Amino acid sequence: MILNNTKVFLIFLLLIKILIIMKKLLLLVVFALSASQIWSQMSVPSNPDKKVVEDRNFRIPLIGETAPSFTAESTNGIINFPSDYGHKWKLLFSHPQDFTPVCSTEIMELAYLQDAFNKLNVKVVVVSADPVDTHVQWKKAMEMLDLENRGAVKIMFPLVDDENVEISKKYGMIHPATNSTRSVRGVFVINPDNIIQAVYFYPMDVGRNTNELIRVISALQIAEKDKILTPVNWEPGNDVLVHNLPKKDEKTEASIAKDYYSPVWFLLYKKANSLE
Repeated sequence: MILNNTKVFLIFLLLIKILIIMKKLLLLVVFALSASQIWSQMSVPSNPDKKVVEDRNFRIPLIGETAPSFTAESTNGIINFPSDYGHKWKLLFSHPQDFTPVCSTEIMELAYLQDAFNKLNVKVVVVSADPVDTHVQWKKAMEMLDLENRGAVKIMFPLVDDENVEISKKYGMIHPATNSTRSVRGVFVINPDNIIQAVYFYPMDVGRNTNELIRVISALQIAEKDKILTPVNWEPGNDVLVHNLPKKDEKTEASIAKDYYSPVWFLLYKKANSLE
């Protein structure tokens, strides 16, 4: 009987030891799983899709800021922008790819308007996310076109190589919602001091209005020169807005009566023919 009780006791002790060992093993398994989870959280972002978006969320330089500089190959050789263009206005015009139909018509129109841009002291620079060799072929093809029976035209402005999209990144022209690594269709108007004055972005399927760009540059130039404002739909030769009347005295009294008018107390116009 005593022997049997001893066996039972020994078996009981053995079971306890087994349970203790199993508990330790269970704790080790739990610890290993926890450590693995922590490591995975440290190594991999909790939302991979969000990280992709953030990596491509490049900031757009805003009105009043200095235009980002770049050096790149172009159809006119290596250019250093904007320093190569000195104290002139600059129009930076971007494209996502060569030989696209909408972009091709836009570049042709810019070429037809080269004299108009020259009169405004504007230098046009076109950026496209393809290599310069492709730009050369695209340029040759466009220079052979007779668009809308207007005759062939030479493209004098450079088509800049942005195959690595570094320029597009500097100008915030890669937008996450487009789900593309290529630049969107942006336009930046830059003054002679290399300060951004206007920014536009266009969808892939809508052509840009080059006459509007000329209108805006004309408005910016006259606003700066004469310290005036341009009203809605203003065109060169139209009356302009002013903040205040000049100081009234014997010399200005006649000019104020002749050159200014106010349809309501918060709108003050100056006649275009009185601008210097």
